[in-house]
Amino acid sequence: MIIGLAPLTAAAASTAPSSVGGFILDRSIEEYPVEGHANYLSEVIFTDLKGYRKAFITYGACRNKGKILRIKLKYENRSFDFFKELLSRYREKFGGKPKFSGDQFGNVRAWKWSLTDDQGRRVNLELQHNLRDDEESIGNMVKLSLPDLLNDERLCFNELHDSAERTSEKADWEDLIPN
Repeated sequence: MIIGLAPLTAAAASTAPSSVGGFILDRSIEEYPVEGHANYLSEVIFTDLKGYRKAFITYGACRNKGKILRIKLKYENRSFDFFKELLSRYREKFGGKPKFSGDQFGNVRAWKWSLTDDQGRRVNLELQHNLRDDEESIGNMVKLSLPDLLNDERLCFNELHDSAERTSEKADWEDLIPN
């Protein structure tokens, strides 16, 4: 039986990769002659807000430069009971027919309203409770965004940077597999 485990031990003992695509973990980005482009969105984080643990404010950097396009706030109270109370109050204020957009396992419970502001623009409002989500911390969050303006930012970025002619060489397998 010990002989049967030898291949598994050898595979488990192989070293973890540290590079892929010519980039090496823990190296300074300044070592690479890569032409960089700022993303089409920028984000700032606030940590001192009454009732909230954190605020992530996303603003435009292209067509809507400096304009706030998305607000994500994490409530101080992380409990599911608080989420239920928030949901009740949101339904009372914004209408009782939001769309459920959580996961099928119940780890993320999210309700989304698609509304229109006084300028006729689409506004997305989402109330979310995370029980266990790797992308978001556990607790309650509200997200408010202008999806059409977010899309305008992406299109602006693509127009500016996709028009540049691609001159990169064709990758071989060594470039595509982590080393």
